Amino acid sequence: MSKMTSSKSPVIAISGVDHLVIYASDVARTVDFYTTVLGMSHVIFEGSYHALRFGDQKINIHDAAHPFEPHAARTNAGGLDVCLLTQMPILKVVERLHECEVAVVEGPCQQTGARGTITSVYIKDPDGNLIEIATYST
Repeated sequence: MSKMTSSKSPVIAISGVDHLVIYASDVARTVDFYTTVLGMSHVIFEGSYHALRFGDQKINIHDAAHPFEPHAARTNAGGLDVCLLTQMPILKVVERLHECEVAVVEGPCQQTGARGTITSVYIKDPDGNLIEIATYST
C-alpha cells in the first residue's frame, strides 16, 4: 500500500473509465454472452487480445488461467461486480433478458448511482460475475 504524503505535485484528477478487464474461464463463451445478450461488439486487437466495445468504453477479456502481463493479484473468473448503463427502459431490458433466457437475480429496483437514483436489474454472466444494468430516470 502506498503512503500518502503531502507534496507540491498536483492531485491526479481522474475523469472517467476507459476500460476494465474481465477474467473469464472461457473467453468465447464470455464474448458470446456479452455480444448476444448485451449487444456489445467483439473486437480482437494486436492478434490475440479480445475486447467488448460499447459506447466509448471497452471491456478486455482475459483468460483467467493465462492472463496477460501485468495483471491483478487474483485473476479469478467470476469476481467482478459492475454496473452498466443503458438508455433502454428497464422493463424492455427485462423483456430482452427473458428472450435470451437470462435469469434476473434481482430487480427492477431503485439504487444510488454516481449521478443520482437509478433503476437496476441484476444478472450473472457465464462465470457468475454480477452485472447490474441500470438506467437513470429522465
